[in-house]
Amino acid sequence: MFAELSITSNFTFLTGASHPEEYMERAATLGLSAIAIADTNSVAGIVRAWSEAKNLTRQLRERAGLEAKNGPIGPPVPDHITHQRAQILSHVPHLIPAAKIVTDTGFTATALATNRQGWAQLCRLITTGRRRAPKGACHLTLDDLLGCQDGLHWLLHPAQQAPSSQGSAGDWLSQAHRLARRFAGHSHLLISPRYDGQDQEYFTQIAHLAQSLNMPTLASALPIMHHGRRRKLADVVTAIRQGCRVDALGTRAQANGEQRLRSDMDMRHILGPHADAVDRATQLADTCTFDLGDLRYEYPSEVTGAETAPQRLSRLAHEGLKWRYPHGASDKVKKLLQHELTLIGKLRYEPYFLTVRDIVAFARERGILCQGRGSAANSVVCYCLGVTSVSPEIGTMVFERFVSEARDEPPDIDVDFEHERREEVIQHIYDRYGRHRAGLCATVIHYRGKRAIREVGSAMGLSQDTIGALSSQLWEFFSTNGLEEQRMREIGLDPTDHRLKLTMELIFEIIGFPRHLSQHVGGFIITEGRLDELVPIENATMEDRTVICWDKDDIDALGILKVDVLSLGMLSCIRKSFDLLKLHHNQTHTLATLPPEDPAVYDMLCKADSIGVFQVESRAQMNFLPRMKPRTFYDLVIEVAIIRPGPIQGDMVHPYIRRRNGEEEVSFPSDELGTVLGKTLGVPLFQEQAMQIAIVGAGFTPEQADRLRRSLATFKKHGNVSEFRALFLRGMRNKGYDEDFANRCFSQIEGFGSYGFPESHAASFALLVYASAWIKHHHPGIFACALLNSQPMGFYAPAQIVRDAREHGVTVRPVCINTSFWDNVMEPDETGGLALRLGFRQIKGLSEEDAQWIAAGRGNGYQSVQDLWRRAGLDPATITRLAEADVFRNISLTRRAALWEAKALTTRKTLPLFDGDIDGEAIHEPAAHLPAMTEGEQVVEDYVALRLTLRHHPVALLRHILTPGPSHKPKAYVSTTKPYTPPMPLPFTRANPD
Repeated sequence: MFAELSITSNFTFLTGASHPEEYMERAATLGLSAIAIADTNSVAGIVRAWSEAKNLTRQLRERAGLEAKNGPIGPPVPDHITHQRAQILSHVPHLIPAAKIVTDTGFTATALATNRQGWAQLCRLITTGRRRAPKGACHLTLDDLLGCQDGLHWLLHPAQQAPSSQGSAGDWLSQAHRLARRFAGHSHLLISPRYDGQDQEYFTQIAHLAQSLNMPTLASALPIMHHGRRRKLADVVTAIRQGCRVDALGTRAQANGEQRLRSDMDMRHILGPHADAVDRATQLADTCTFDLGDLRYEYPSEVTGAETAPQRLSRLAHEGLKWRYPHGASDKVKKLLQHELTLIGKLRYEPYFLTVRDIVAFARERGILCQGRGSAANSVVCYCLGVTSVSPEIGTMVFERFVSEARDEPPDIDVDFEHERREEVIQHIYDRYGRHRAGLCATVIHYRGKRAIREVGSAMGLSQDTIGALSSQLWEFFSTNGLEEQRMREIGLDPTDHRLKLTMELIFEIIGFPRHLSQHVGGFIITEGRLDELVPIENATMEDRTVICWDKDDIDALGILKVDVLSLGMLSCIRKSFDLLKLHHNQTHTLATLPPEDPAVYDMLCKADSIGVFQVESRAQMNFLPRMKPRTFYDLVIEVAIIRPGPIQGDMVHPYIRRRNGEEEVSFPSDELGTVLGKTLGVPLFQEQAMQIAIVGAGFTPEQADRLRRSLATFKKHGNVSEFRALFLRGMRNKGYDEDFANRCFSQIEGFGSYGFPESHAASFALLVYASAWIKHHHPGIFACALLNSQPMGFYAPAQIVRDAREHGVTVRPVCINTSFWDNVMEPDETGGLALRLGFRQIKGLSEEDAQWIAAGRGNGYQSVQDLWRRAGLDPATITRLAEADVFRNISLTRRAALWEAKALTTRKTLPLFDGDIDGEAIHEPAAHLPAMTEGEQVVEDYVALRLTLRHHPVALLRHILTPGPSHKPKAYVSTTKPYTPPMPLPFTRANPD
């Protein structure tokens, strides 16, 4: 049977019109023996096709097993296999890894990896071209191709111009001769139809050209779509790529829907006398034995000298045991440690834990606060290695749930670092392992509602008004296809309009298509050998970042280790808080040594006093805290996990609260589910519980449960967790569970399909909740200072943070030219306590470099605006910005007076040797009598310059207008010596000294 060896998928972005999975399924339907996904200078889509091949193979095996048991199968068939597919599929085509290599001169050849060495050569070739070019481009020459070793077979694409013509075709011919000589016996010339009515004459020309090159021809349809019905979408993506409308494509549009995946019979009929090229494609495919499943990923050994990985891990873990438990660990902890080390050793995961430990150790040496989380992070081993600060004695998580012999994959550990210093860790990983051994994972950016509407609508020629209306009003209904016509009528559009109707069809069709590659937020792939022989490496947009072309789903499918090096703003805030506590109170704290279970901290949280506190500062969490009434650390674990889409969508929140408050009896659907749901009062709240319910309650096999777990990925692009619904509900029904409970359980699982939250992550986050709440309660000024210095982060703007601090009794002082620094600082107040001095970072538009110059030239203090100008060397525009922020108040300069002097600086071209003296004669200007600014003007200027004010709240100035009846004196946040007088009609305009 025919083997199609040069397929362009939609991972040749905005060119291919079909998913790799669709090609694989269609090839199985057509009965092809093999296919090669060959995207342009990329192998980004190959794993998708390989995973689909595995899926189809599994389905065939399931069908074969059912047939062996029950005889020939008719309906019904397994829920996730349609009867039509079960009848059609009789075998799964072999996937040949390949790439279409296009050089800078346009010379094109499809490279097939015939063995593991060939795959390594292909990856290094693409890496070479990608590393030379900016993100998204690839610069390769023919010499790069000729430098490849054995293991690749080359399929040459004929030049677009007629072979006999001059110019570029002549250049192509000379390059083709060089490649044919270099890879004699390992190259073919592609012969493919052009569907222009002159194919037979063209085939004859190609055959003669192949004879002159001394290489055989090989048949390919060069498909860009799996089925002809994708022709319209192929034109749309071409129009998006070209930046024009579909009706302006001209000859760039598809003339027909023929450039599609074709069967053996089709190809023989089209090629006619040249059909022997079809046989050669099949013969070549038989020699390509390499399979992506043959890739063997090797963990970095992480050892030196004679010490083995198990020995080093055991040594570090026992050293950490003494560090974590200075007064001696309990027998329970010692047994858990030994048990975990034994299981890790049996599965040979020691290098994984050592890799994570070494990264964390580097961060700790640099004083970078970090916290591990993930499936295996909440273990005694990780606690002793310093990866996490969550005590393993908290909760009832079982190590085997994450690291077990049943799961043939490495455990998952994510490490969060301070968001301001994570780049140091990333560059350390590159330096330590080398860019040929380490790279960030990719993230495939897919078409979703709004982008699809904007780009497809523009390509189809819709007006910008129509696109804007659709984008703002309709995109959210894409998850419930069927409501869009009603919604279009509501916004004044005619859903029966032909162009609009066709546009909507294409929008729905392009949803889920890959748009381009981006870099993962922090997933690192680290190898013992060369990473660029496992997968190509390319430059990221961000400087000094290199990434691979596979995303997390791809590497999960291949069983490749990923270490997530993530960032978290709250870690920056907590570390800065610890530094301030050390500086001002001589208190040394870490996440693991904070006083545990402080009742006063829980009292504060029960009152929803949580502005700025990690994870519980949202309005939803603040509304839930008084109902939850957390009193223990595990209550915080539940608090973090419960206000999320999974439990909310599954209607698990209210039952849990009723049971917790004694309003409803705690009951379990069965004893076996009681062991799963006991600690959450019979209500499933965590991702692990959802998986256990599937196994225990619905009778899922471990493999099915693992597939369900994988389908819970955030923003899943292909497939849906709902495909398991019938299987899940039937399993629950067969075991006697209430249908309503089963539906609610599955609704919760579907919620995890968007935002899954496992218990291990909740425990790690709960520790940060407690730490930030403890600091806020005991040291509100320091917490506010650290929070302001860690912006931007969280829900609240600096104005709200400052307001909350003042309500907690913190004295907040304004930005001052003589006492402020770039960061906000704590300084002694008149009562022996600490006051929060706002820093220059609060001034909008002021750079840190300018703030450093101000501090460096300050000496004993600035006396005037001109003094600042001379000594700090700032430009007049920066001094004007400072004046607008009212930083000269402590040297008796009002905002307008300072602005007046700052404006005068703009007339000076050079710094005078003697201020105010020219030719020995002083210049005296009459004093300018500037009108005083009203309180309203001051407040407005504060918000413009600082985005906050320490004066009255803006509403306080309007309260006498807003409140009917007797006028009320506005309440100020700070006491004032002068009585407040309501201003005249408020001129809320910018101050103008002119």
